[in-house]
Amino acid sequence: MTDIHTGSCLCGAVRFKTGGALRGVIYCHCSQCRKQSGHYYAATNVADIDLDVTGGENLTWYSASDVARRGFCKICGSALFWKHNELAEISVMAGAFDQPSVLKGEVHIFVGDKGDYYEIDDDLPRHAGSTPSIKVAGS
Repeated sequence: MTDIHTGSCLCGAVRFKTGGALRGVIYCHCSQCRKQSGHYYAATNVADIDLDVTGGENLTWYSASDVARRGFCKICGSALFWKHNELAEISVMAGAFDQPSVLKGEVHIFVGDKGDYYEIDDDLPRHAGSTPSIKVAGS
């Protein structure tokens, strides 16, 4: 997926534009993602240099671990980004993109930590934790 894609937080105070390739959507079921979002995270990612953010003064970051931080709108609270401290890529929440997003699901991670109130009912690959190709705080 290499076209230009746009998105924003709920109130529109933070907007972004991506260029370059977007990864397929990874569904993360870890307890940190569930506690921040109220459910599991659904995110793609893009190279840092391919992300342009406007309204950055309304973006705030929370370091949930020593490895990564989470970016969200300080006005409406929308979760927007997940950034590993050592990688030149940033995860962007799939739901923050404007339509059509052209995003497709790729894999579920941390299903061993998923909430007990829902079932995963698709045929995507599932991993109890992460995978070597997906760098997250727990891997």
